Amino acid sequence: MGKLNQVVAVVAAKKKLATDAITAAYHTIQKAELFNGIVRTYTPRDEEGERLPSERKIHQASVPILLDSVAGPLTEMFDTVLTQDVANTQATASILDIAPGVPVTYLLFLEKQLNDLITFIGKLPVLDPSEDWRWDDNANCYASSPIESVRPKKLPRAFVKYEATKEHPAQVETFTEDVVVGYWKTLKFSGAIAAADKAAMLDRARSLHEAVVKAREACNSIDATEQHVGKKLLDFVFYGK
Repeated sequence: MGKLNQVVAVVAAKKKLATDAITAAYHTIQKAELFNGIVRTYTPRDEEGERLPSERKIHQASVPILLDSVAGPLTEMFDTVLTQDVANTQATASILDIAPGVPVTYLLFLEKQLNDLITFIGKLPVLDPSEDWRWDDNANCYASSPIESVRPKKLPRAFVKYEATKEHPAQVETFTEDVVVGYWKTLKFSGAIAAADKAAMLDRARSLHEAVVKAREACNSIDATEQHVGKKLLDFVFYGK
C-alpha cells in the first residue's frame, strides 16, 4: 500500500465512503415496499370469457445486492484501518536522547500536549525588571532589595509676629510643617520567574516539540504492509462462511 503516511491520508476517505454506503443502505431498508414485487395474470374460465391485462410490479431493492453495496466499502475501510493500526504498532522513533523507541501513536499525543505546554509557559509571569531581585530561601521566592523612605507628618507650629504689649495682645500666626516622624522599609516578594529562565524554558519546549514532529514524520515514512481481513469478516457476518 506504500508508506504509513499515505495510508493515514486515505483512512478518513475510506471511512466516509463506508459510512455513506451504510447510511444509504439503511435508508433503503426503511422502505419495505421496495423489496416487494408481484405478477398477476388473469385467465378466463372459458374462451368466451373477458380478457384482463396482467399486473406486474418488479421489486426495486434486493437484500443480496444491498449487502454487496456495503460489503465493498466496508472491506476497504476494515483493511485500510487495520493496515494503519498494524503499521502504527511497528512505527517507532527516538526523541532526542530522552526517549528511545517511542510509538507513533504516543508521538501524536505528545505533539498536542507540547503545543498546549508551550502556550502555558508563554503565559507564566516574569519578574519586574525595574527591581533588583534575589532568591530568598526563607520565603521560597524572590525578594527585592529593601528600599527605605521617610514618613512625614504635618505638625502645627506657631510664629509670634508681635510680642504682647500693655496696649495690644501678641500677634501669633499658626502654620503646619512637614516633619519626619519615622522611616518605611519596603521589601517586595514575587513568585514569578526571571524573564531569561522563561525564555530558556520556552526554547527547550519548542526544541522538544520540533524533535517530536521529526520523530513522527520518521515513523510515518515506514513501509505499511497491506492487511486483508475485511472480506473474511463480512463473509462470516453476511454469509456464514
